[in-house]
Amino acid sequence: MPFKTALTQKLGITVPVVQGGMQWVGLAELASAVSNAGGLGILTALTQPTPESLRKEIRKCRTMTNRPFGVNITILPTLVPPDYAAYARVVVEEGVRIVETAGDNPAPIVTQLKKANIIILHKCTTIRHAISASKLGVDFLSIDGFECAGHVGETDITNFILLSRARQELKVPFLASGGFADGYGLAAALALGAEGINMGTRFMCTVEAPVHQNVKQTIVNAQETDTALVLRRWKNTTRLYKNKAATDALKVEKQSTTGEFREVAPFVSGQRGRQVFLNGDIDFGVWTAGEVIGLIRDIPTCEELIGRIEKEALETISRIKLLYTEGPTQSKL
Repeated sequence: MPFKTALTQKLGITVPVVQGGMQWVGLAELASAVSNAGGLGILTALTQPTPESLRKEIRKCRTMTNRPFGVNITILPTLVPPDYAAYARVVVEEGVRIVETAGDNPAPIVTQLKKANIIILHKCTTIRHAISASKLGVDFLSIDGFECAGHVGETDITNFILLSRARQELKVPFLASGGFADGYGLAAALALGAEGINMGTRFMCTVEAPVHQNVKQTIVNAQETDTALVLRRWKNTTRLYKNKAATDALKVEKQSTTGEFREVAPFVSGQRGRQVFLNGDIDFGVWTAGEVIGLIRDIPTCEELIGRIEKEALETISRIKLLYTEGPTQSKL
Protein backbone atom coordinates (compact mmCIF):
# COMPACT_ATOMS: atom_id res chain seq x y z
CA MET A 1 0.00 0.00 0.00
CA PRO A 2 1.70 3.24 -1.13
CA PHE A 3 1.78 6.28 1.12
CA LYS A 4 -0.51 9.15 0.23
CA THR A 5 0.51 12.32 2.05
CA ALA A 6 0.68 15.94 0.95
CA LEU A 7 4.44 15.43 0.58
CA THR A 8 4.33 12.36 -1.66
CA GLN A 9 1.59 13.84 -3.83
CA LYS A 10 3.23 17.25 -4.28
CA LEU A 11 6.77 15.98 -4.86
CA GLY A 12 5.91 12.87 -6.87
CA ILE A 13 7.70 10.46 -4.52
CA THR A 14 6.45 7.15 -3.14
CA VAL A 15 7.83 7.15 0.42
CA PRO A 16 7.55 10.37 2.50
CA VAL A 17 11.27 10.53 3.30
CA VAL A 18 13.53 13.45 2.38
CA GLN A 19 17.32 13.31 2.50
CA GLY A 20 18.34 16.56 4.14
CA GLY A 21 20.92 18.78 2.51
CA MET A 22 24.28 18.09 4.16
CA GLN A 23 27.50 19.99 3.53
CA TRP A 24 30.10 17.81 1.75
CA VAL A 25 27.61 14.90 1.68
CA GLY A 26 24.77 15.99 -0.61
CA LEU A 27 26.35 14.87 -3.89
CA ALA A 28 24.81 13.19 -6.92
CA GLU A 29 25.74 9.66 -5.80
CA LEU A 30 23.67 9.94 -2.62
CA ALA A 31 20.84 12.12 -3.92
CA SER A 32 20.18 9.88 -6.93
CA ALA A 33 20.23 6.74 -4.76
CA VAL A 34 17.64 8.22 -2.38
CA SER A 35 15.41 9.32 -5.25
CA ASN A 36 15.73 5.97 -7.03
CA ALA A 37 14.61 4.27 -3.80
CA GLY A 38 11.39 6.31 -3.67
CA GLY A 39 12.39 9.19 -1.40
CA LEU A 40 13.58 12.69 -2.27
CA GLY A 41 17.32 13.08 -2.75
CA ILE A 42 18.89 16.50 -2.17
CA LEU A 43 22.04 18.04 -3.65
CA THR A 44 23.76 20.59 -1.40
CA ALA A 45 24.45 23.78 -3.34
CA LEU A 46 27.21 25.15 -1.14
CA THR A 47 29.16 21.89 -1.27
CA GLN A 48 29.95 23.07 -4.78
CA PRO A 49 32.58 25.85 -4.96
CA THR A 50 30.74 27.81 -7.67
CA PRO A 51 27.27 28.01 -9.19
CA GLU A 52 28.63 26.46 -12.39
CA SER A 53 29.93 23.51 -10.37
CA LEU A 54 26.40 23.08 -9.04
CA ARG A 55 25.12 23.07 -12.63
CA LYS A 56 27.46 20.18 -13.45
CA GLU A 57 26.35 18.26 -10.34
CA ILE A 58 22.67 18.73 -11.22
CA ARG A 59 23.34 17.39 -14.72
CA LYS A 60 25.32 14.49 -13.29
CA CYS A 61 22.44 13.62 -10.95
CA ARG A 62 20.06 13.62 -13.93
CA THR A 63 22.16 10.92 -15.57
CA MET A 64 21.78 8.79 -12.43
CA THR A 65 18.03 9.11 -11.78
CA ASN A 66 14.88 9.97 -13.69
CA ARG A 67 12.98 10.63 -10.46
CA PRO A 68 12.47 13.93 -8.63
CA PHE A 69 15.38 15.36 -6.65
CA GLY A 70 16.01 18.74 -5.08
CA VAL A 71 18.74 21.22 -4.17
CA ASN A 72 19.50 22.62 -0.72
CA ILE A 73 20.41 26.32 -0.40
CA THR A 74 21.38 27.27 3.14
CA ILE A 75 21.86 30.93 4.09
CA LEU A 76 24.98 30.92 6.28
CA PRO A 77 26.05 33.55 8.85
CA THR A 78 29.35 34.45 7.16
CA LEU A 79 31.27 37.71 6.77
CA VAL A 80 31.62 37.13 3.02
CA PRO A 81 28.42 35.39 1.89
CA PRO A 82 28.31 33.20 -1.22
CA ASP A 83 26.41 34.44 -4.27
CA TYR A 84 23.15 32.80 -3.26
CA ALA A 85 21.24 34.43 -6.10
CA ALA A 86 23.62 32.88 -8.63
CA TYR A 87 23.18 29.41 -7.12
CA ALA A 88 19.40 29.88 -7.21
CA ARG A 89 19.59 31.06 -10.80
CA VAL A 90 21.37 27.86 -11.81
CA VAL A 91 18.66 25.83 -10.08
CA VAL A 92 16.01 27.65 -12.09
CA GLU A 93 17.91 27.40 -15.38
CA GLU A 94 18.46 23.66 -14.92
CA GLY A 95 14.77 23.03 -14.32
CA VAL A 96 15.05 21.70 -10.77
CA ARG A 97 11.52 21.78 -9.35
CA ILE A 98 12.24 21.34 -5.62
CA VAL A 99 14.49 23.35 -3.29
CA GLU A 100 15.18 22.96 0.43
CA THR A 101 16.05 26.31 2.04
CA ALA A 102 17.41 26.97 5.51
CA GLY A 103 19.16 29.66 7.51
CA ASP A 104 18.58 33.32 8.27
CA ASN A 105 16.58 35.74 6.13
CA PRO A 106 15.52 33.39 3.33
CA ALA A 107 13.11 35.95 1.82
CA PRO A 108 15.24 37.05 -1.18
CA ILE A 109 16.01 33.49 -2.25
CA VAL A 110 12.45 32.25 -1.62
CA THR A 111 11.08 35.14 -3.68
CA GLN A 112 13.50 34.39 -6.52
CA LEU A 113 12.57 30.70 -6.54
CA LYS A 114 8.82 31.20 -6.18
CA LYS A 115 8.83 33.35 -9.34
CA ALA A 116 9.93 30.18 -11.14
CA ASN A 117 7.15 28.13 -9.47
CA ILE A 118 9.67 26.00 -7.59
CA ILE A 119 8.40 23.90 -4.67
CA ILE A 120 10.13 25.09 -1.50
CA LEU A 121 10.74 23.14 1.70
CA HIS A 122 12.02 25.54 4.36
CA LYS A 123 13.75 24.26 7.49
CA CYS A 124 13.03 25.96 10.85
CA THR A 125 13.94 25.31 14.48
CA THR A 126 11.15 27.42 16.02
CA ILE A 127 7.44 27.90 15.42
CA ARG A 128 7.98 31.66 15.24
CA HIS A 129 10.37 31.28 12.32
CA ALA A 130 8.06 28.74 10.70
CA ILE A 131 5.14 31.18 10.79
CA SER A 132 7.35 33.88 9.25
CA ALA A 133 8.48 31.51 6.49
CA SER A 134 4.92 30.46 5.75
CA LYS A 135 4.10 34.10 4.97
CA LEU A 136 6.74 33.98 2.23
CA GLY A 137 4.73 31.31 0.43
CA VAL A 138 6.86 28.23 1.06
CA ASP A 139 5.11 24.96 0.25
CA PHE A 140 6.34 22.87 3.19
CA LEU A 141 8.03 23.62 6.49
CA SER A 142 10.66 21.23 7.79
CA ILE A 143 10.42 21.42 11.57
CA ASP A 144 13.87 20.73 13.01
CA GLY A 145 13.94 19.51 16.61
CA PHE A 146 16.75 20.00 19.13
CA GLU A 147 17.86 16.38 18.53
CA CYS A 148 19.08 17.27 15.05
CA ALA A 149 22.61 17.48 13.71
CA GLY A 150 24.17 20.81 12.84
CA HIS A 151 22.42 24.07 13.70
CA VAL A 152 19.89 23.30 16.44
CA GLY A 153 18.74 26.85 17.16
CA GLU A 154 18.77 28.38 20.62
CA THR A 155 15.48 27.23 22.16
CA ASP A 156 16.26 23.55 22.94
CA ILE A 157 12.77 22.31 22.04
CA THR A 158 12.65 18.63 21.16
CA ASN A 159 10.46 17.26 18.39
CA PHE A 160 7.77 15.73 20.58
CA ILE A 161 6.72 19.23 21.62
CA LEU A 162 7.81 21.11 18.51
CA LEU A 163 5.81 18.94 16.11
CA SER A 164 2.67 19.21 18.22
CA ARG A 165 3.07 22.98 18.33
CA ALA A 166 3.46 22.93 14.55
CA ARG A 167 0.23 20.97 14.28
CA GLN A 168 -1.53 23.55 16.44
CA GLU A 169 -0.18 26.68 14.76
CA LEU A 170 0.79 26.08 11.14
CA LYS A 171 -1.46 26.31 8.10
CA VAL A 172 1.32 25.06 5.81
CA PRO A 173 2.02 21.28 5.72
CA PHE A 174 5.19 20.30 7.53
CA LEU A 175 7.85 17.60 7.74
CA ALA A 176 9.52 16.28 10.87
CA SER A 177 13.30 16.69 10.95
CA GLY A 178 15.83 15.69 13.59
CA GLY A 179 15.98 12.34 15.37
CA PHE A 180 14.60 10.09 12.61
CA ALA A 181 16.20 6.89 11.38
CA ASP A 182 13.51 4.24 10.89
CA GLY A 183 9.89 3.46 10.10
CA TYR A 184 8.82 3.70 13.72
CA GLY A 185 9.90 7.33 13.68
CA LEU A 186 8.06 7.91 10.41
CA ALA A 187 4.85 6.45 11.86
CA ALA A 188 5.24 8.63 14.95
CA ALA A 189 5.82 11.76 12.87
CA LEU A 190 2.70 11.07 10.80
CA ALA A 191 0.73 10.57 14.02
CA LEU A 192 1.90 13.98 15.26
CA GLY A 193 0.67 15.68 12.10
CA ALA A 194 3.72 15.69 9.84
CA GLU A 195 3.48 14.77 6.15
CA GLY A 196 6.82 12.95 6.17
CA ILE A 197 10.32 13.01 7.64
CA ASN A 198 13.67 14.56 6.79
CA MET A 199 16.81 12.55 7.64
CA GLY A 200 20.46 13.58 7.54
CA THR A 201 22.66 11.52 9.85
CA ARG A 202 20.92 8.26 8.90
CA PHE A 203 21.69 8.86 5.22
CA MET A 204 25.34 9.61 6.05
CA CYS A 205 25.55 6.00 7.16
CA THR A 206 24.56 4.37 3.86
CA VAL A 207 26.62 2.65 1.18
CA GLU A 208 26.17 5.51 -1.29
CA ALA A 209 27.04 8.35 1.11
CA PRO A 210 30.31 9.97 -0.08
CA VAL A 211 32.02 9.77 3.31
CA HIS A 212 34.88 7.57 4.51
CA GLN A 213 34.02 4.12 5.83
CA ASN A 214 35.61 5.04 9.19
CA VAL A 215 32.97 7.74 9.64
CA LYS A 216 30.17 5.32 8.88
CA GLN A 217 31.54 2.71 11.28
CA THR A 218 31.95 5.37 13.96
CA ILE A 219 28.26 6.22 13.62
CA VAL A 220 27.32 2.54 13.88
CA ASN A 221 29.40 2.18 17.06
CA ALA A 222 28.17 5.43 18.64
CA GLN A 223 25.67 6.00 21.43
CA GLU A 224 23.06 8.73 21.58
CA THR A 225 25.25 10.53 24.14
CA ASP A 226 28.15 10.90 21.69
CA THR A 227 27.35 14.40 20.44
CA ALA A 228 28.40 17.82 21.72
CA LEU A 229 26.80 21.28 21.51
CA VAL A 230 29.39 23.83 20.43
CA LEU A 231 29.28 27.61 19.76
CA ARG A 232 26.42 28.32 22.15
CA ARG A 233 28.38 31.29 23.47
CA TRP A 234 27.99 32.95 20.07
CA LYS A 235 24.34 31.95 19.63
CA ASN A 236 25.26 29.67 16.76
CA THR A 237 24.74 26.41 18.65
CA THR A 238 25.78 23.42 16.57
CA ARG A 239 25.48 19.72 17.36
CA LEU A 240 28.63 17.81 16.42
CA TYR A 241 30.03 14.35 16.88
CA LYS A 242 31.90 14.42 20.20
CA ASN A 243 35.45 13.86 18.96
CA LYS A 244 38.74 15.50 19.97
CA ALA A 245 38.18 18.52 17.72
CA ALA A 246 34.72 19.21 19.20
CA THR A 247 36.00 18.70 22.75
CA ASP A 248 38.90 21.09 22.13
CA ALA A 249 36.52 23.66 20.69
CA LEU A 250 34.30 23.40 23.76
CA LYS A 251 37.30 23.91 26.03
CA VAL A 252 38.30 27.09 24.21
CA GLU A 253 34.69 28.30 24.23
CA LYS A 254 34.39 27.88 27.99
CA GLN A 255 37.82 29.24 28.89
CA SER A 256 38.01 32.22 26.54
CA THR A 257 38.25 35.51 28.45
CA THR A 258 37.72 37.72 25.40
CA GLY A 259 34.72 35.91 23.97
CA GLU A 260 36.01 36.55 20.47
CA PHE A 261 34.97 33.99 17.87
CA ARG A 262 38.41 34.04 16.25
CA GLU A 263 39.74 32.05 19.21
CA VAL A 264 37.55 29.06 18.47
CA ALA A 265 37.35 29.42 14.69
CA PRO A 266 40.37 27.19 13.90
CA PHE A 267 38.81 24.35 15.92
CA VAL A 268 35.50 24.41 14.01
CA SER A 269 36.91 24.75 10.50
CA GLY A 270 34.56 23.35 7.90
CA GLN A 271 37.47 22.46 5.64
CA ARG A 272 38.99 20.28 8.35
CA GLY A 273 35.62 18.61 8.77
CA ARG A 274 35.52 17.93 5.05
CA GLN A 275 38.89 16.19 5.32
CA VAL A 276 37.42 13.81 7.93
CA PHE A 277 34.98 12.56 5.29
CA LEU A 278 37.83 12.12 2.81
CA ASN A 279 40.68 10.69 4.91
CA GLY A 280 38.73 8.90 7.64
CA ASP A 281 40.65 10.49 10.54
CA ILE A 282 37.70 10.83 12.91
CA ASP A 283 39.41 13.43 15.13
CA PHE A 284 40.94 15.62 12.40
CA GLY A 285 38.08 18.13 12.41
CA VAL A 286 34.51 18.70 13.55
CA TRP A 287 31.60 17.01 11.77
CA THR A 288 27.89 17.16 12.43
CA ALA A 289 25.87 14.27 13.80
CA GLY A 290 22.49 14.08 15.49
CA GLU A 291 21.51 12.19 18.62
CA VAL A 292 19.96 9.66 16.25
CA ILE A 293 23.42 8.08 15.95
CA GLY A 294 22.35 5.98 18.94
CA LEU A 295 19.70 4.29 16.76
CA ILE A 296 21.91 3.45 13.78
CA ARG A 297 23.30 -0.07 13.73
CA ASP A 298 24.16 -0.84 10.10
CA ILE A 299 25.30 0.59 6.75
CA PRO A 300 22.60 -0.34 4.21
CA THR A 301 22.10 0.86 0.65
CA CYS A 302 19.55 3.65 0.29
CA GLU A 303 17.20 1.18 -1.38
CA GLU A 304 17.46 -1.20 1.57
CA LEU A 305 17.02 1.61 4.09
CA ILE A 306 13.99 3.25 2.51
CA GLY A 307 12.37 -0.14 1.85
CA ARG A 308 12.86 -1.03 5.50
CA ILE A 309 11.47 2.31 6.66
CA GLU A 310 8.39 1.87 4.51
CA LYS A 311 7.80 -1.66 5.81
CA GLU A 312 8.34 -0.71 9.46
CA ALA A 313 6.04 2.32 9.21
CA LEU A 314 3.19 0.40 7.58
CA GLU A 315 3.52 -2.46 10.07
CA THR A 316 3.53 0.01 12.97
CA ILE A 317 0.43 1.80 11.69
CA SER A 318 -1.35 -1.55 11.25
CA ARG A 319 -0.35 -2.69 14.72
CA ILE A 320 -1.68 0.51 16.28
CA LYS A 321 -5.00 0.01 14.50
CA LEU A 322 -5.34 -3.34 16.26
CA LEU A 323 -5.21 -1.57 19.63
CA TYR A 324 -8.60 -0.03 18.90
CA THR A 325 -11.85 -2.05 18.87
CA GLU A 326 -15.02 -0.51 17.55
CA GLY A 327 -18.19 -0.81 19.60
CA PRO A 328 -18.76 -1.04 23.35
CA THR A 329 -16.29 -2.91 25.53
CA GLN A 330 -16.92 -4.66 28.78
CA SER A 331 -14.50 -5.22 31.59
CA LYS A 332 -14.22 -8.72 32.98
CA LEU A 333 -14.29 -8.60 36.76
